[in-house]
Amino acid sequence: MIRTDLALEAANLSGESDLPGIEIRRTKKHGLTLTTVTVLDETGSQAIGKPPGRYITLETDPIGETALTGSEEAALLGESLGALLPSEGTLLVACLGNAAITPDALGPRAARWVLATRHVAGREQLFRKFRPVAVLAPGVLGQTGIETAGIIRTVAREIGASAVLAIDALAARDLSRLGRTVQIADCGIAPGAGVGNDRAELSRHTLGIPVVSMGIPTVVDCRTLLHDLGLPAPAGVPQSMVVTPRDVDLLIDRGAHLIGMAVNHAAQPELTPEEIAYLIA
Repeated sequence: MIRTDLALEAANLSGESDLPGIEIRRTKKHGLTLTTVTVLDETGSQAIGKPPGRYITLETDPIGETALTGSEEAALLGESLGALLPSEGTLLVACLGNAAITPDALGPRAARWVLATRHVAGREQLFRKFRPVAVLAPGVLGQTGIETAGIIRTVAREIGASAVLAIDALAARDLSRLGRTVQIADCGIAPGAGVGNDRAELSRHTLGIPVVSMGIPTVVDCRTLLHDLGLPAPAGVPQSMVVTPRDVDLLIDRGAHLIGMAVNHAAQPELTPEEIAYLIA
């Protein structure tokens, strides 16, 4: 079985250049390639195995080579992310994953770089231009005994969130995409999907508000890798076994910074990169 969380890879797996119910558009900006895969209807959904919605993929050099200096990648991702989010209202940033497992720690580490402003937004002249943003790292079921979706649903209702932005690690088919791809989607997410531990989905259907997801592939499913190499899966290889890069610590740290800065660009468009950097330092 071939497994990938990336709509771009799923569309390419079909082997067809013109898929029914699917639109693919590529653009270039600042030398970076953005691909938008739009799943228009159920026909398209069945063709690539992804729910209807927009999937925006940024393909870049190894993530982090320029991310720590306020990269163009962060600005471009922020612009793309902002186009999928409601322009007003409180944004709940849900940083998913297990901080104790490095390939699954993208969300918790990204929480460090997201500017939380809900407690000050609009309260004084200095903070009047801030959009309210709340940041939550809910952990995982094995740590809390509570379904992640339940925690996020409760918090979203309590703070009157207008949208949820879920950050999580993803799985790719192609090893070359690990740490070189960012996907943004407006159709929700199943927490833990990237490391083979799917939980209850987060979506407009389950939460009642828009849910946008953002993630970086950090693993390749072992069976998918063996399939692409033309090798049979040895007996005893579990469905949950994954392959991750040797430098996954660096990938996660730099990827978390890139995503956090992109979220800040999207949520606080009136702030300059220098102001954002000062506020999160």
